[in-house]
Order: sequence, then C-alpha cells, then structure tokens
Amino acid sequence: MLKIGIFDSGIGGFTILNSLLRTRKDVEIFYLADTKRSPFGNKNFKEIRLIAKEICNFFEDKNLDALLIACNTTNACALDILENNLKVPCFDLINSVSEIVDKKIIGVLATQTTVCSSFYKIAISSKKENTKIFQQECPEFVSEIEKDKLNFDRLNYLSDLYLRPLLTKNIQELILGCSHYPLIYDLLRKKIDPNIKIIDPSVALIKKFNKSFALSKNECYESLSYKNVKFYVTSEKHVFTKKVKLWFEINKEIRLVNLRSNV
Repeated sequence: MLKIGIFDSGIGGFTILNSLLRTRKDVEIFYLADTKRSPFGNKNFKEIRLIAKEICNFFEDKNLDALLIACNTTNACALDILENNLKVPCFDLINSVSEIVDKKIIGVLATQTTVCSSFYKIAISSKKENTKIFQQECPEFVSEIEKDKLNFDRLNYLSDLYLRPLLTKNIQELILGCSHYPLIYDLLRKKIDPNIKIIDPSVALIKKFNKSFALSKNECYESLSYKNVKFYVTSEKHVFTKKVKLWFEINKEIRLVNLRSNV
C-alpha cells in the first residue's frame, strides 16, 4: 500500500481524494483539513508559508510515499517548503494543470492569494507560448461551499459575478483554480458556452501521480471505498463529520489534531 498525504483548508481536497480513489485501491490516505484556519485564500504569503511548515510537521511521522497538494493557495505560496521539508514527491495542482492546457485564451477562477501570486500565469506561460491568461478572484466561494447546506441562490449570484469578467475576454478554457470549485462544477457548467472547456486540476494531478507510481492495471471505479482513508481536522470535528457524510454518504471517524500555531 502506498501512503499518501492530502491536505486542504477544508473539503476542497475531496475532489483530489475522489479523483485518486477512482483510479486505484492500493493507497492508504491521510487527509488533513486545517479547518481552524479556513479559508487559506484570504491569508497573506507569510501566513501561508508558516502554515505549510506546520503541515509538514504533521506529516513528518506518517512515512508518506507522496504528498498531494490539494490547496492551490499553499501550492502558489509554499510549494518549495513542502518539497524541501518532506523530501517525498509532491504533486501540485498548478504545475500539473499547466501541462494539459492547450488553448490560447485561458480563464482562471481562484482565491485572492492565488491570483496575487500569479503562479498560474507563470506556470502556464513557461510551458505554452503566446497564451493570454485572465485571472478572477472569487473571495466568497470557499466559505459558501464549506457551509453545511449549500445556498444555491447565493452561489448562482456569485458564479455570475465571478464568471462575467472572464466571459467578456472570450476565454476558450476555464481552470477551476481552487480545489473547492469543482464541487460546484455542474452549476458553473450551465453558465458558460459548451465550447469552453472546464478544467479540474485534480484530474491532471492524479494523472501525473499515476504516471510516477505505476498502476498494475488501468481501472476506473464507479463505487469508491473510503476504508483506507483517515481524516484529521484542526477544529470542530463534529461539523466535518457532517460534511463527510454529506459529500461521501459515509460515517467516518474524524480525528482532532493541533498544528501548534496562532495564525
């Protein structure tokens, strides 16, 4: 069994977790949600780098074979910290997705801090010349998606608000640059032209991971098993228990941990 770490500020990493479990069963997964400090997307560069160091401390004794970085904001601000401290292969969303972009006019929905970092622009431009990349901050998406019950009226309003500036640029592809956003994929899909491809970076990340850790056979599982997944949170485990039940329709033990920070 491969030991895999996944972390996010909350439920966004569920998209990466499901993408992984659809392709393989030979994994034991440690899923860390830093719910105490969610959302990460409105924190500054220095804060995110401090959080990244503490995340490394948490995974230090888990004997990981690889880390899947399910948080675009940490990916954008602290990839070097994760790679240098854990010294295991780290698979990140932004570099993974930059390898599969194939259009010239790209839209990116992302958190404020990810947009400020320009990591998506840098990563894509370094691999694809003559691309135009337009970024849009979505400051309220994560807090809405993290709610126990989704408010679709509010999400509809926010989706129109955030998509409008990108659609005026005649984008050809739209990157969901926060791992939470694919959780409302169906809502976003209805709002844009069917010719505009929506890219879920979690799929690109898992493809890259599976190339590095070869599968014995290529399979796609309709029924997902969470038997080998351990969930850890930094606050309100009863709330996270409800979210796991809502999104996965399972009851799982949620472990409360302290990452030792005042951020």
